[in-house]
Amino acid sequence: MIFETTLVTRRDALRLASLSLAAGVASCATKQPLVLNATGSDQTAAALPLVNTLRAKKGLSALSIDPAASTAAIYQARRMASLHKMAHLIGFGDDFGRRVKANGVRLPAAENIAEGQHSTDAVVTAWINSPHHLENMLGPYSGLGVALAYDGSSNNMPYWSMVLSSS
Repeated sequence: MIFETTLVTRRDALRLASLSLAAGVASCATKQPLVLNATGSDQTAAALPLVNTLRAKKGLSALSIDPAASTAAIYQARRMASLHKMAHLIGFGDDFGRRVKANGVRLPAAENIAEGQHSTDAVVTAWINSPHHLENMLGPYSGLGVALAYDGSSNNMPYWSMVLSSS
């Protein structure tokens, strides 16, 4: 009798686990609107000369301010700050290409993100000192958008986003 009770209990547990998993997948598939409680500011004008000086030293053409890239950068910085999370992809089904295209950015495009730097000079320097971020800044792009947002919590962490575009 103990064996049968254990078997029934295991079956019930498996059924409950399956139902729970299905419900979890369904809730992940339903895209919840993201509340952006962090404010963002456009830092492109401050970052542009720093990036263009770097590109000039490498014999590359200068970038120009791309309003769509700035909008996409502000959106990403606000998302990260609102969620207190530095990540390119946030949430189930997030997609960089779709996200920037929704803001009017022409592809190909690239994104650099950072957290913790308290000035535009500091964040651009951090990106220059990171091989993959440097590669993005030296890539075949023509437009730039850079943004800063704060998380609004007691530590007021700065979150940065740079979007490079083919404007």
